[in-house]
Amino acid sequence: MKQYLATLIEGKELSREETHEIMVNITKQKYNEHQISALLMGIQMHGVTVNELLGFRDGLLETGKYIDLSDYETLDIVGTGGDQKNTFNISTCSAFVIAGAGYKVSKHGNGASTSVSGASTVLQEHGVKFTDDRDTLRRSLDEAGICYFHAPLFAYGMKYVGPCRKALNVPTCFNLLGPLVNPCHPKYSLHGTANQDQLRLYTNIHQKIGDKFGVITSYDGYDEISLTSGFKFITNHFEKVFTPKDLGLNYVNKEDIYGGSTAEEARQIFDSVLEGTSTQAQKDVILANAACGISVLDRNLSIEESIDMARESIDSGKALASFKKFVEINS
Repeated sequence: MKQYLATLIEGKELSREETHEIMVNITKQKYNEHQISALLMGIQMHGVTVNELLGFRDGLLETGKYIDLSDYETLDIVGTGGDQKNTFNISTCSAFVIAGAGYKVSKHGNGASTSVSGASTVLQEHGVKFTDDRDTLRRSLDEAGICYFHAPLFAYGMKYVGPCRKALNVPTCFNLLGPLVNPCHPKYSLHGTANQDQLRLYTNIHQKIGDKFGVITSYDGYDEISLTSGFKFITNHFEKVFTPKDLGLNYVNKEDIYGGSTAEEARQIFDSVLEGTSTQAQKDVILANAACGISVLDRNLSIEESIDMARESIDSGKALASFKKFVEINS
């Protein structure tokens, strides 16, 4: 660790192999909290690089639990979090809309970081019990079209850096790792980032991983498509800027996608979208995010066709049916 810290003090970057070794050693508790804190701040000072983040990812996946779903074509849809916007559970709700449209989703998530309700929060509000049982996860995927990975059950290494991150109380590179360590290594992903730097970082990471990806960021700082502004969408095949009008949707106000002040309020908004009783603005935001997920899964579809599929998933009740079946299996 002394050598790693010396490298950072000199203003140099760590290699992928070095951060991989660091992550493995962290899980073996070879470093004390002061050393880990110094390391995290040293990396934060120069801004985490693609190779540094990939090395930490390698270490977390190696020391965590892997779930083999390689016989499925699944999508993960999740944002980096930390955008301080407190929106309702957009990516989680969109996941069930995508599942209702007939695709397979292997959603990865956790409790809230800066919002009232994270993915795990809203699912717990419905009585969902998290599991790492492979058979249950596969049954959920088969019957509901979606399974859910509660991050702490799989990425064991995170718990060893938790106290340091909490004590520092500032963002670190570990804030960016969550979406990258889905335990089934899905073939497709749609990741939301909170700014342009993260967008480019994630794009470069996905290109090195070699999966089929989409990365999005809204121009006013949301780590999802907010429809409060235009957004950039990068995939393996294109890099485009969209406005809500390009999707056949209207701009919304930030108040329209506010997640409420309690987990119960967030749950009510989540339910209303799937039940078809939400505001138009809430529904449109879900349509936009779900459609981009669908377009990553099926590049032959235009964005307009993907919007239509997402809308039909909600209007027909298929998204709600997917969610109800998911809750039944996972309660």
